[in-house]
Amino acid sequence: PSWDGWEAVGFEGLDGAVWLRTSFELPASWVGKNLVLDLNRIRDHDLTYANGKIVGIQENNEPRNYVIQKELLHVGKNIIAVQVLNYNDKGGITGYKDTTRHIGIYPVGDESSKISLNGQWKYFIQNDEPPAVGVYQASYQPFGDLWLRFYNTGGSTNYKRELDLSNAVASTSYTVNRVNFKREYFISQPNQVLAVNVSASKKASISFEISLSSPHKDFKVLKIGKSGLALYTRVRNGALRGESYLQVITRGGELTATDSTIYIRNADTATLYLTAGTNYKDYNDVTANPTTPCLTALASIEGKSYQQIKATHIEEYQRYFNTFSITLSNSKTAETRNPPSGGRGTTDQRIEKFASSNDPSFVALYLQYGRYLLISSSRPGTGPANLQGIWNDLLTPPWGSKYTTNINAEMNYWPAELLNLSPMHEPLFKMTEELSITGRNTAKEHYNAPGWVLHHNTDLWRGTAPINAANHGIWVTGGAWLCHHLWERYLFTQDKNFLKNKAYPVMKEAALFFNSFLTRDPKTGWLISTPSNSPEQGGLVAGPTMDHQIIRDLFINVITAGEILNIDKSFRDTLKEKYKRIAPNQIGKYGQLQEWMQDVDDTTNKHRHISHLWGMYPGHEINWDESPELMKAARQSLLYRGDAATGWSLGWKINCWARFKDGEHAFKMISMLLSPAKGGAGSYPNLFDAHPPFQIDGNFGGAAGIGEMFIQSHTKYIDILPALPSALANGEVKGICARGGFVLNIKWKEGKLQHLAVSSKAGLPLMLRYNNKVVTISTTKNGVYNFDASLKKL
Repeated sequence: PSWDGWEAVGFEGLDGAVWLRTSFELPASWVGKNLVLDLNRIRDHDLTYANGKIVGIQENNEPRNYVIQKELLHVGKNIIAVQVLNYNDKGGITGYKDTTRHIGIYPVGDESSKISLNGQWKYFIQNDEPPAVGVYQASYQPFGDLWLRFYNTGGSTNYKRELDLSNAVASTSYTVNRVNFKREYFISQPNQVLAVNVSASKKASISFEISLSSPHKDFKVLKIGKSGLALYTRVRNGALRGESYLQVITRGGELTATDSTIYIRNADTATLYLTAGTNYKDYNDVTANPTTPCLTALASIEGKSYQQIKATHIEEYQRYFNTFSITLSNSKTAETRNPPSGGRGTTDQRIEKFASSNDPSFVALYLQYGRYLLISSSRPGTGPANLQGIWNDLLTPPWGSKYTTNINAEMNYWPAELLNLSPMHEPLFKMTEELSITGRNTAKEHYNAPGWVLHHNTDLWRGTAPINAANHGIWVTGGAWLCHHLWERYLFTQDKNFLKNKAYPVMKEAALFFNSFLTRDPKTGWLISTPSNSPEQGGLVAGPTMDHQIIRDLFINVITAGEILNIDKSFRDTLKEKYKRIAPNQIGKYGQLQEWMQDVDDTTNKHRHISHLWGMYPGHEINWDESPELMKAARQSLLYRGDAATGWSLGWKINCWARFKDGEHAFKMISMLLSPAKGGAGSYPNLFDAHPPFQIDGNFGGAAGIGEMFIQSHTKYIDILPALPSALANGEVKGICARGGFVLNIKWKEGKLQHLAVSSKAGLPLMLRYNNKVVTISTTKNGVYNFDASLKKL
C-alpha cells in the first residue's frame, strides 16, 4: 500500500485497470471462521476476489472491509486479487496514512490477530488507457527530465553541492583519482536556456551519457543535428503539448549521438543548453508554436561563450537580488554577511543544530533564500509561484500544485513589497486580472451578481467556481484577498498609474460583487457573507469573521482609491454606507477573537488555519494603535491555537507574533520552522518548507515574518525594530521597504538602534516610531534622510 498512490512507489503517471495479487497462509485455528479483509482505501474502484470468488466491489473513498465467507477458504495458501480501476490522479491500494497500521486479514471480531498484507504485491497492468474523466481543475506538472550518466565515479571524495544565492548558480563538485570535477547549473532569463557546464582539472577526463525523457506517457525523443536531442511531449487528455531542444558543445574528446542518447568520451569540457516551449498562450488560447521559443533561445546564444551567457544571467538576476542585503549576528558571534555556503557547516547540519545554537546568520540566509526562490519562480512575464513554486516533479502532485487562494497563493507574495522585490508581484497581478474575467461568469451563474468572484482554488485555466465540496469549497473571498495585494503594491510604491490602470478596475469589480452578495442577517441586522466557510475548518456557515475582514478591507481600499483618483463618487458613497453595517469583529466568552458570528470557538482546537486573524495579519484593521482590545483578543486566539503547526502555518504565526510585537515568541516560531522535517513541519535539507510534503509558502511566509521583526508600516507609523528578539541582537538591513514609498537602511547593536537612513520615493510625509518616540518630517521625492540612535535627524 502507498497512501500517496502507486505513483509514489515507481508508477508515476499510471492510470487504468491494474490487477494486484498477494497470498496468505490460513492458520489452522482460523478454519471454519469468516474473515475480514481490511484494505482500507483504494483509488478509485475495486473488484476484490478471494480464491477466485468476488468478495467486494466498491467505488468511493471509503474504507474497504470485506467479509470472506469461510466456505471460500482452505488450509494453506489463499489468494487475494484486486482489480483496481483508476481513472485519474493517485491510484492503487492506499492503505493507512498512519503507517503503523497495516492492511491485512483477521477473523471477524478478532482484529488483534491480524495477518499483515503490507509489502510487495504482484501486479499486472491490464490497460493503461482509461477513458477521460472530468476533473475539478488541472495539476501543475513537470515537462521532462534531463539525465546525465557519468562514468568512472567510484571512489569519489570531497563531494559538495552548493547554491550561491548571490548569483543563482548551483554547482556539484567532487574528486576522483586526483582529478577535480565540477558541474555548474543555472537558468538564464535573458537567453531562456538551462545551462549545464561540466569541467575537470585534467584534460580528456570527462566521459558521460546524456538523454531526455518525460513522465508523460506520450513523448518521443529524436536526434537533431550532429550534437542535439529534441523531446516532444503531450499531456494525456489535455490541451497542452511541448517541445524541448538540447544542444551540446564540447571541447576535445569525441561526441556521438543516436536518436535517444548523446555519448561524450574523454572531453576537456562539455556545455549543455536546454530550451523548452509549449502551445500555451494564455488561459483561453493554446495556439502557440512550441518550436518558436526553442529556436529563439538557441539563436540568442549562438556565437557566445558559456562565460558570456553566465555573466548575462548573473547581471539580470542581481538587478533584483542586490536591492536588499541583510547581516545578522548576536553579541557572542562574529558578524557573517550572507554566507553563500552557510559559514557554519552544511545546511542540513545547521538546521539540526539551529534551535540549540547561536546562528543568527542562518536566519539571514533563510530570508535571502526566500527572496531567491521568489525571483526564480515569479519573474515578470511568467506565471505566478504555485504551491511548490515551480519545483514540482510529480504528475499527480499534492493538491495539484495549483493556487490555493484561501492562504497559500497569497502567502507566496508576502515578501514581495517588503523585501524589495516588487517586480515579482507582476505575475500574480496578471493572474488576478485574468481571474477577474473568468470570475464574472461565476458571479453571474452562481450568484446572479455583477462583478467577479473567486473561491478557494484556481489553476492555469483560471477556474473560479466552487470546487471539491460545499463544506470548504463555497468560500467567496479569494478574489477579494488577491485585491489586497493590488492595494499593497500601491501603498508601497505610490504608483498612481498602476492604481488607475491596473489595480482599481479589478478592485472595483470585486467590490461590485460583494455589494450585491452581502445579506442582512435577520437576527442582528448586520450585513453578512453567506453561504461561506471559515477556511479549512469545514462547515457551511453564515458570516465567518475572515470574510467580513477581507470585505471591509476591499471596500475601504476601493473607497480610498476612488478618492485618490477622484472617480465613482456614487459607488464610494454606497460602499461607505454598507461598510458600517458589515458584521464587526467580536470578542467571545474566552476573551478570544470569534471565528464565527456565534461564540462557539473551542479553546482546545489546534487547527493550523488561523483565518479569523486575517484582519490583524496580513490585514491591518486590528492593530495596537487603533484597536488594542481586539489585538488582545487575537493574541488570545493564537495562544489557544498553540505553536505547533505545518510549515505555512508556522510562517503565518511568525508574522502574527511580530505584529503582536513579541519578538521572542516570533523567534520561537522561526526556530520551529528551521528545524529538521522528520515527518512533520520544519525544513528539508535544502531549506524547502515541509507542509508536509514540500510546500513553498512556508519559505515565503517565514521570510516575510523575519522582515516584520525589523520594520512595520501597516499603521500611520513606520515602526523601527518593533519585534527584535535577543537572538538577533546585532544586525543591519539595507533596502527594506515601507508603505508610503519609503526604503530604509537600519543598523542596530546589542538590541538598540544605531543608525537609520530613509529614502523617499514619493515625497510623502514620514512618521517614524522607535521605543515610543515619534518623529515626523516632510520629505521630497528621491530625498534621503539620516537619523541617529534617538531618531534625531542628521
